[in-house]
Amino acid sequence: MAEIEGNKPYENTGIEEGDRIISINEKQINTTEELIQTVNASQGKQVTVKYVQEDDTEQVVTMLPAKTKDNEYKLGLWVRDAAAGVGTATFYEPESGMFASLGHGIADIDTGDLITIANGELVTMNLVSIVKGEKGKPGEIRGSIESSQTIGEVYKNTPFGIFGKLNNKNDLKLSSQAIEIASREEIKTGKAEIICEIEQGNKKRYEKEKKKVYIGNNQDNKSMQIKVTDKELLEKTGGIIQGMSGAPILQNGKLIGAVTHVLVNDPTTGYAVFGDLMLKQMNS
Repeated sequence: MAEIEGNKPYENTGIEEGDRIISINEKQINTTEELIQTVNASQGKQVTVKYVQEDDTEQVVTMLPAKTKDNEYKLGLWVRDAAAGVGTATFYEPESGMFASLGHGIADIDTGDLITIANGELVTMNLVSIVKGEKGKPGEIRGSIESSQTIGEVYKNTPFGIFGKLNNKNDLKLSSQAIEIASREEIKTGKAEIICEIEQGNKKRYEKEKKKVYIGNNQDNKSMQIKVTDKELLEKTGGIIQGMSGAPILQNGKLIGAVTHVLVNDPTTGYAVFGDLMLKQMNS
């Protein structure tokens, strides 16, 4: 939130960081651009703003837009469009119905700070193409959410992943095999497997190697340094690519963690977060 020549149109309205604006003057607002145009079209006349608080309570307030030096009208609010991206769901806990995904948080593109999530959805994706990673240029999984199915609601955005509750298990194509989360003492350097989908509808296990394990690290999501060694995966992706975040890593039949980062100068190498950190965040 910011002042406009000493004015604070939002002051005393109750709107706070993390709230979501859904309409202005009964016109539905879907993007930041729509908000800017609607407020500016008011020409300084009072507007009615409907917004949703973090507890899903709807509120309706009035604000008097302030005129800027550029002869535009503003509410003094710093607004962001809804965040969307491609990632991988890591695991699901049948007893609670909760899921864990990504292995890292969703951050603001300008500040780098974690975004406060009012609400969100976990949806299916149709894989469109793979951009192979190269030195200095990370690759990516490109997908489309047209005709996608909502499979869960997102409640938490943390440095160790995003978390929520599944409400549509069928479209997630869950494995029927239960997998135990390994303790840190069980994790060893050397060979392991990564599960990822780089062909639509075809999840496969690929070989990778753990180069370093930081057993005592509870501060961030760089718990292990990993290196892709599987020839097929290297041929198709060049190593770790964007969209692979959250891909489960197995060793000796147990889940040890999830992919989180790639090294820009070496796409075969990156980092992973411990599975126990994701589980703790999910249940806290």
